[in-house]
Amino acid sequence: MRDRIHTGELYMPFDDEILEYQLKCLDRLYEFNMTRPLEQEKRQKMLKEMFAEIGADCYIEPPLHTNFGGANVHFGTGVYANFNLTLVDDTHIYVGDHTLFAPNVTVATAAHPILPELREKSYQYNAPVHIGKNCWIGTGAIILPGVTIGDNVVVGAGSVVTKDLPSNVVAVGNPCRVLREVGERDREFYFKDKRIDYEQVRKDLQK
Repeated sequence: MRDRIHTGELYMPFDDEILEYQLKCLDRLYEFNMTRPLEQEKRQKMLKEMFAEIGADCYIEPPLHTNFGGANVHFGTGVYANFNLTLVDDTHIYVGDHTLFAPNVTVATAAHPILPELREKSYQYNAPVHIGKNCWIGTGAIILPGVTIGDNVVVGAGSVVTKDLPSNVVAVGNPCRVLREVGERDREFYFKDKRIDYEQVRKDLQK
């Protein structure tokens, strides 16, 4: 059964070998979620042990929820995750550099067949998720199995991403659809009529 986890084939997740491995991962996740806010170095060390890959300068605010403690999660550099990030990491989740997760985001790789007779037997299948670099995934967004999101994408709060999204777009809704491309106006305004103060940005980056 464990050999089928990453192939997209149907398998039974309550197989003894799978459960034994999963519980060990979840036990480590429990320890991570019990860390104190001042124990940042401890958190970083634990994440490097828990995740399949994690780059420098990543920050994950507990509680973090995952099916396998991050064992199938690949984070680039500078990824930020606010509280209650749920990673259904039954197979691989790939996240590019400097991507941001707002609170209560769910990224799911696991699914179940529509046929009720198969679900009754607890069958499951998994499909990997790919999220590009420098994305912002809004509060409460849900990303479903098999989805690929390009670079520089903003996914609006509460969106349900059921299909792939190209790079450099703002996408919203249920199901999530491209609203518009990231454009020239975004170089001038960061929120409604509030202009970007590039002089202040330059000063900030010099500190």
